[in-house]
Amino acid sequence: MSMDIGGAKGGPKSDINVTPLVDVMLVLLIIVMLIAPMLQKGVDVALPEATNAEDKPDTADQTVVHVDANSNLYVNALPVNEGDVITRLQTILESVADKVVYLKGDKDAPYGAIMKMMDALRGAGIETVGLITEKQGGNREEGGQ
Repeated sequence: MSMDIGGAKGGPKSDINVTPLVDVMLVLLIIVMLIAPMLQKGVDVALPEATNAEDKPDTADQTVVHVDANSNLYVNALPVNEGDVITRLQTILESVADKVVYLKGDKDAPYGAIMKMMDALRGAGIETVGLITEKQGGNREEGGQ
């Protein structure tokens, strides 16, 4: 009397069908690829245009301050009150190597709101402030590449 495991008709099947698993994983991969750029967008600010703007390399540990058209303040895409800006910046700058703060001001933001932000940066002991602008005609190079 011999026992045939898995080979006989009606016995347990030993191989796994991986096609549904691959289908589900591909769908999840596509969802992650579509959602990831949306999560990194930050604050929606219409930047002013400048003729002699230089390209700035994007680094992961840069500190970016936003002032939107309604004079709302954001530090690294998180909303901040005017009174808390200095303390938030000082705690962030203690942990990063790059002590430069980049300021993104909306072109429709009041002049006074940008100046208040600059004063807050000076009050936090930050001397190097980079103003981020849009190149005329957009930030993309025409032709090539």
